[in-house]
Amino acid sequence: MEWGFTILFTIEYLLRLICIRKPWRYVFSFLGLIDLLAIIPGYLSIFFSGSQSLLVLRALRLLRIFRIFKLSLYLSEMQFLSVAIKGSLRKISIFMLIVLTLVIILGSVMYLVEGGKNGFESIADSIYWAIVTITTVGYGDISPVTSMSKFVASVIMLTGYAIIAVPTGIITTEMALAIKKKEQKQEACANCGREGHDSNARFCKFCGEKL
Repeated sequence: MEWGFTILFTIEYLLRLICIRKPWRYVFSFLGLIDLLAIIPGYLSIFFSGSQSLLVLRALRLLRIFRIFKLSLYLSEMQFLSVAIKGSLRKISIFMLIVLTLVIILGSVMYLVEGGKNGFESIADSIYWAIVTITTVGYGDISPVTSMSKFVASVIMLTGYAIIAVPTGIITTEMALAIKKKEQKQEACANCGREGHDSNARFCKFCGEKL
């Protein structure tokens, strides 16, 4: 399957070079470089496989992941997602600053409560524990022992559940606003009355009437 996809990508790449007027502009474009980086590692593995001195070339296989970026050509309907992220970036940045301040304070409190023992040997380790706890990851490599530290840990855990919901709500709200703005830009056809046209559409895609 891997070689089948590699051959298909190669054929596509060569056909693009043949069809377009300025092939070099495509070669050095962003998507052109992605296409090239997606097919080169497969052919290099033929010439350099088994060579112990060139094992580092195996890392080039990771460049195949760039094929995913080609999907962006078919996700034009999801452009509102980037708009929503940009719109919520400032709010999320302020929220993350508050969370960072909170984990620094709580981590310092845990360091004082535990007295630099039980894994809380420094404020940095305590802040690391606070981040792991407030994000509900819970690796378990550092855990509170005293009753007071367990109480503080419980407060951090409950706070973590509330914190996780905030950025999700911010982005969801911005996505809803982006969708609403997109729908407002779409014009209903005067002939058939149907909606759902693209924002840059000039004619109705159902009856052909000019919008």
